[in-house]
Amino acid sequence: MKIAIMGAMREEIEPILNTLGEYTSEEYAGNVFYRAEYAGHELVIAYSKIGKVFSAMTASVMLERYGAKVLLFSGVAGGISKDLKIGDLIMASKLCQHDVDITAFGHPDGFIPESSVMIGSDDDLRSLASEIAVDMGIDLYEGIIATGDQFVASSERKSWIGKTFHADALEMEGASVACVCHNFGVPFFVLRAISDTADGSADVDFDTFLQSSAQVSAKFILEMVKRLGD
Repeated sequence: MKIAIMGAMREEIEPILNTLGEYTSEEYAGNVFYRAEYAGHELVIAYSKIGKVFSAMTASVMLERYGAKVLLFSGVAGGISKDLKIGDLIMASKLCQHDVDITAFGHPDGFIPESSVMIGSDDDLRSLASEIAVDMGIDLYEGIIATGDQFVASSERKSWIGKTFHADALEMEGASVACVCHNFGVPFFVLRAISDTADGSADVDFDTFLQSSAQVSAKFILEMVKRLGD
């Protein structure tokens, strides 16, 4: 099976590339795409750069140019839920765009005409992830992840996103990748390790815990690849 593995930043895919050891690379559309074989699968791996535009473009290339049949996203996020602490893993049940606002036309926050506020991730991939978490003896949370083109370091903004979308975590790429996969009809899975708590200390926590949190997420994603069937 051809599987896409995506992150937003170099730090989010480096643990995966380091584990693989051998891979080739190709430059296309202003980005670098890495190709490798692992556990009987063909992998295409890339970090998109931060934000919804770059992540949507990268996901589209992985599906169209490289023919990926599944997309797995590995990265970090800010925690909203009080149950989440730095280093915890959360998989997205649904994703939304918290910075979309056409409420002036009578629509709810996050709504895009001819689309929806929420996009759900693949049920089978979430079930597989739950089994892996049990086998690995780790806690895996499931919840709504909110995406926006802003690094949230404000308790007020964090609280508003949590209340408005019932979101448990927030980041800057997941919902745009979900939109691409949904429209292409490709199953997708978004896994995030908590690197900060999206409040006044978010910038400090993020820099400190980025690499360790990314390694946690990457290890889990590679275990998923091992267990994916043809």
